[in-house]
Amino acid sequence: MLVGEIIQSLTKYSLGTFVALFPIANPIGAAPVFYSLTEADSDRYRMQQARMTAINVIWLLAAFFLIGKFILAFFGISLGVLRIAGGLLVGHTAWEMVTARQRLNATEHQDAQDKDDISFTPMAVPLIGGPGAIGVVIGMSERATQVVDYVGCLVGIGLLGIVLYLCLVLGETLAKRMSSSGLGALNRVLGFFILAIAVQFVADGVADLVKQAVPSLR
Repeated sequence: MLVGEIIQSLTKYSLGTFVALFPIANPIGAAPVFYSLTEADSDRYRMQQARMTAINVIWLLAAFFLIGKFILAFFGISLGVLRIAGGLLVGHTAWEMVTARQRLNATEHQDAQDKDDISFTPMAVPLIGGPGAIGVVIGMSERATQVVDYVGCLVGIGLLGIVLYLCLVLGETLAKRMSSSGLGALNRVLGFFILAIAVQFVADGVADLVKQAVPSLR
């Protein structure tokens, strides 16, 4: 493979992974939740939790990406079925965003406030690196065929972690500049696009199953 082709493939998979994960992980929408859970803590503790949240999201999604093919093979799950299941999960998340439903219920929010460390639960799981994001990276692992493809996807996951960290660090400033109605509107817009992505997942999954059932349609 030529250097130009390597760079092109690396860019394609890194940006593709980042773009696919960003609306589903929704780091912008996670920032207000993060600050509500750490409002009584020091700035130093908040920065440490933001850093650990980003690290946890990166290693969690990277792990599922690297073992994605083995998971599908072990459970005998086809890519079409995974896309449909992932689309339904992502659609559920999108519907909650569009209808302005809280990402954490009252009990989960109270439990999180009582925890010393919120970087893994509930921030990394299930708030950011939830089933929808995990489904996306497993789907990406099925598409990756060469080493450069795997490296590109891992770079995309790393980019998501960097953007997530910046959103959590700068989230308080953003929240102060935007009213609650402004944040709500932004969340609904993201939810609409995520819902469109979910529909595309389901459509692609159905198309894959139809092609498997009727090989002549390929």
